[in-house]
Amino acid sequence: MPATANGHAPTAAAPAAKGGRVLWTPRIKAGRSAFPDVQCSGGTFGVVSDRVKGKVWRARQAGGRERCEAVGPKLKLGSTFFLGWSSKVNIHDGKSRYVFQLKCSPSTGTANHPVEMDITKGRIRLQAWTHKHVAVPLWTARVKNGTWHSYALKIHEGRKSGTLELWFDGAKQRFSNGSTRYTGTTYDGTTNYLKWGSYHPSTRDAVNWFTSPRMATTLAAATAGS
Repeated sequence: MPATANGHAPTAAAPAAKGGRVLWTPRIKAGRSAFPDVQCSGGTFGVVSDRVKGKVWRARQAGGRERCEAVGPKLKLGSTFFLGWSSKVNIHDGKSRYVFQLKCSPSTGTANHPVEMDITKGRIRLQAWTHKHVAVPLWTARVKNGTWHSYALKIHEGRKSGTLELWFDGAKQRFSNGSTRYTGTTYDGTTNYLKWGSYHPSTRDAVNWFTSPRMATTLAAATAGS
């Protein structure tokens, strides 16, 4: 089971939902303190009202700044979990932005971010990274500024035998190799954790709105809030 980051008590967990148990989710009412950390120097991160989703998180990465990301829980080697959320973006330049990261520490000499999702020129891409920091492109789809899309991942945390599966807008996705499951590095270094927002500096702003992510024991429980 994933452990909460930075010593946070498991009060962020939600009760069972749709046949599964929610292991962690940041509560909107708590504001940015619902996350173990927020890395958003010079940008803005907080809760806003959306006409489609209601109260959601907004990460605005200011032009010239490296990142605006919220940090999720630490992960345990060997654990398996589902992760679900919805997101829409506003990006008007050609610079790649990471909108989700499964990050590891230390960053050097490791995969750095064993799993990440990035958006460039209207396309979102899911990539895994090997323990030698070599990218493995798995999947891509077109996304439009201002349009909500739902994402769900099933992740088994392993250094070389980890697995990864993806659902996009409610449908199970097939990866570039024809399989619905990737096997490789999903955990590296000494500490692994999750991040949502926008990463990679550019001269222009980038905004990522997202619903509260849910880490859960089943797909249904993870996507219930998306």
